Amino acid sequence: MVVLAYWRDEGAEVAQGCRIVFNRSTCSGIGLCEMHAPDFFEIADDGDGRMTPRTLAVDAEHRAMVEEAASSCPTASITVVDL
Repeated sequence: MVVLAYWRDEGAEVAQGCRIVFNRSTCSGIGLCEMHAPDFFEIADDGDGRMTPRTLAVDAEHRAMVEEAASSCPTASITVVDL
């Protein structure tokens, strides 16, 4: 399943207009994204061990951290996209 965000989280300031696009079906649950950006990714509580974005909106202050998480993903399941 591909999770797309075309909305902004309530109260999130998205100064550079970007969002996280996350492909849960290719995620292997290694957790590098959570290591690099724990405010944005966590292990899902549904029992399959895959990661889940905590939010899909990324503000300017945290964009570099989320891009690092995306580039560290061995399955390329995370993309940071400008709006």
